This record gives sequence, C-alpha cells and structure tokens, in this order.
Amino acid sequence: MVSAALAIGQRPVQSPNSGLPLVCWFEDCLKESVPLVGGKCSSLGELINAGVRVPPGFALTTEGYRRFMAGAGLTPEIASVLAGLDARDLDALERASAKIRVLIEAQPFAEEIEDGVAECYRKLALRACVPAVPVAVRSSATAEDLAGASFAGQQDTYLWIRGIDEVLHHMRRCISSLYTGRAIAYRANKGFGDDTLAISVGVQKMANAYTAGVMFTIHPANGDRSVIVIDSNFGFGESVVSGEVTPDHFVVNKVTLDIIARTISHKQLCYTVDPKTQTSRAIEVPFERQNVQSLIDDEITELAWMGKQIEKHYGRPMDIEWAVDKDLPSGGNIFILQARPETVWSVKRRPALAAFGGSAMDYILSGMLAGKRVS
Repeated sequence: MVSAALAIGQRPVQSPNSGLPLVCWFEDCLKESVPLVGGKCSSLGELINAGVRVPPGFALTTEGYRRFMAGAGLTPEIASVLAGLDARDLDALERASAKIRVLIEAQPFAEEIEDGVAECYRKLALRACVPAVPVAVRSSATAEDLAGASFAGQQDTYLWIRGIDEVLHHMRRCISSLYTGRAIAYRANKGFGDDTLAISVGVQKMANAYTAGVMFTIHPANGDRSVIVIDSNFGFGESVVSGEVTPDHFVVNKVTLDIIARTISHKQLCYTVDPKTQTSRAIEVPFERQNVQSLIDDEITELAWMGKQIEKHYGRPMDIEWAVDKDLPSGGNIFILQARPETVWSVKRRPALAAFGGSAMDYILSGMLAGKRVS
C-alpha cells in the first residue's frame, strides 16, 4: 500500500459552488464514496485503505464531470437527442449514441479541471519514478458495480495511455461512453434515469503485466462458495475480460488454498505494450508459450489468499481483476486492479452447489482420512 502522505501534496481542486473536489486520489476514497467517484474508484480506495496492493491513481470526480457537462452546455442537448427514443430500436440507439459521443468528445475541459488533472498526473509520475507514466483510464459510473445490477463493462477502459494530452482525451472518451447504445438501453430497461446518473474517471498507474486475469471468490458456474476460481492469460487482462481467448483455469480450495483443478488452455493471443508506439495492442503468443501455464502455483496461492482477504473485508463474494507486474520482483508484484460484488450467484436464495465432492470441510476430512497433507 502506498502511503497517502506521498500522494497528497496539496489540497484537492474544489468546485467553487459545491465545495466538493473536482479531482481526488484513490486513497481519499472509501466504499461510501460512490456518489463522488463511482463504483470502481470507490472500491479501489477501499482496497488501498484495507491494505490491499493496488496501483496508485486518482479520479476526476462526479463533481468534475458535472462541471464539465454544465460548462459545455451539453445536458439539454443530450436530453433533446434522447427524448422519445425507443430503447428497442437498435439503429436509432446507435445514431443517438454516435451524435452524443461526438458532442462530448469535442468539448475541452475547463481550465481548473485540466490543471487539476495535470498536477495529479505529474505527481503520479513522480511516485512511480517514470516520466509520462503509463496509465489505465477507467470509467467509474455511480450506478456501476452495485450489488443486484451488473453495470460492469457498460463504459470504457483505455490501457497504456501516456502524456497529459492523451489522458485528457481518453477521459472525455470515458465520459462519452456513458452514452453508448448498449449503456443507454440497459439504463432504460433497468429504470435508471439519466438525470440521476453521473460518472467519474479513474487514472491508474498501469501494471506492466506479464500475466493478468480475473478471480471469483465463488464458483461462477455453480455458486460453490468453498472455492476460488482464477482465469489467466499472458499480458494485460483485456483478452480474458473480453473473452477473446480461452484462459488458463484454476480452482482453489478456499480453506486450504490447495489447487484442486487446473486447465491449461491453448492461448494464441494476448495484449501487451508495443515498444515502438507505446500503446496497448494484441499480439500472437509465441508458439513455445501457447500451451504453458500462465501463472506459477505460488502466484495462484497468493492470489487466492488475497481474494479471501478481499471477500472477508467486503463480507460477500467478489469478482476481482488482477495483474502480475513483470517489472517488479516476485513477492510484491501481484496487484489488484479492481474488485466488485459478484451479482449472479451471491444474490440467489438457494444453497450453492458444492463441486469436487463437497464442501471445504469435506475436502479437509477426506485428505486427513487419506493421509494427505492439507496445510
């Protein structure tokens, strides 16, 4: 965990009208900060304050978003485009989306917002000891990652962004992704009005991932709470999250942290940084690595242990994104990129089905009877 004292060099830039910050650091956020920084950024702040290893970063707050939209005079124009729109008409949705996104992305930020973001980006680069530090620019909507509503993936994330001009440009793209056709339709179907919706944008130091992926502290296929499931691939986690590859798959006993099932997949594609253009791009996995396990067993065990701690902190099953940074030594190079409540099995009333012959205690007892070391 990075000390908050290193992150805060001056008072945050505040809106003169509300007194709320326009930009704030992740470590100043908690899970109750959703109205200010959205679900994703509030979760990152909560994890940092709980002692979880998270790459540092900052957020344009919802107050900054509102100030941007009001200053550009976009709210009435967007409302006019959306008025009377049929959420079932896909062609009309896409036309409205394209019009709104062009409007948003063409608008500059107010000088005070631009200066606040630039100062935070400069300090983030100093903390990372990397000039023009590569960052992930992540959308964080106030209705995102909430229990009972799977808004994850509705808005955009951009990886390996360098330089303040590119950061500001991709922040506007994140804001405009609030109005993709899919997002407009989903909100309409769920009854979320645009008048109560806001978005924050997180800017987080990139983990230069050798391997990355997702982890569930409940089995996503059958709801078994006695296991942790980890999916991984080489490079950034985008290939796993997007479903572009079949990742390596590991099932870990939640009590003993033993790996009780593994499937090593044929992995042909991964995302990594292009050294010439300094951008994230898809490449072919070298032939000799395509059938190699992308996580070593010690990393699987450490990830599962981290997943247990996160689940314990939140008190519910979690859906977690993670990365192993190849620029750092082992033992301190596994990072949590985001964590959100699992919203499928954890809200069901029926008891979870146990996989692999029973519960975690069944597994321990069977191991003892067989004379197997289980811890």
